[in-house]
Amino acid sequence: MRLRMLKLSVTEIISNIESEIPFEAVSEDYSFTLKISEYAPYICAAVHDGHQFRKSLWDNCLHTEYERWYEEDPCTSQMVASHPIVLTGCDSRFEYDLNRPPDGAIYADAWGKQLWKAPLSAEEYDLSMHKHGSFYSVVHALIYQIEKKYGKAIVFDMHSYNWKRWERQVPTWNLGTSNIDNARFGDIVTDWQQKLGAMKLPNNIKSDCKINDTFQGNGFFLKYITTTFKNTLVLATEIAKVYCDELTAIIYPEVVYSVELQLKELVPLQAKEFHEKDL
Repeated sequence: MRLRMLKLSVTEIISNIESEIPFEAVSEDYSFTLKISEYAPYICAAVHDGHQFRKSLWDNCLHTEYERWYEEDPCTSQMVASHPIVLTGCDSRFEYDLNRPPDGAIYADAWGKQLWKAPLSAEEYDLSMHKHGSFYSVVHALIYQIEKKYGKAIVFDMHSYNWKRWERQVPTWNLGTSNIDNARFGDIVTDWQQKLGAMKLPNNIKSDCKINDTFQGNGFFLKYITTTFKNTLVLATEIAKVYCDELTAIIYPEVVYSVELQLKELVPLQAKEFHEKDL
């Protein structure tokens, strides 16, 4: 049974988590959504899925909507939508980046191009940073509750990347592991690599998976959880944008659906194997 989507304050969201109440909500400022259909031993997150960009910033922004879309991770939330716990960022990383620490979450420039015509006002800056802080207060409460319930947790940190900008062959999937305890969790990483690499995708798209090939897992989301919670593994999982045309912004829904369908089986299987291991 699908939960009814609610608009809740951060205080209400955290209260529901602490009481282990199933719910689906958008934050009252519409900056993120959280679905918890059951308090499962794993979490899926898509922190860069968002494309919202508040109107008060439009005239001051030098990047076009397409330039923003190009660097976001569209469809990454949809790929894990069927799972019991899904946390999704709704705002564009060009407003504030949930995968960067507070002191670097608002860009001055982005991918070699100045972002703002004029420096942000204190009011605009503080509004964005409040959203960043609210998100992480919910992350903290959620990880704490899952660790408390199961003793440990695994987080599937979903991202995508623009493969056409690379001047060499790059993998369909990349796992970033430079900031996790590889001595403790290395076997889990290898298992996840093998599962992703064995995927069968439409349109003759290959599915190979490498570790620390294009990205190394240096995001703040992973670092925050890993340094705060010693019994939680974050798998920074990046898919090349083979599910769309990066240059025209056309999405290939049959590829997105195929990834979603296969992750529906692979993610719980990996979570089960993680919890069965004595780590």
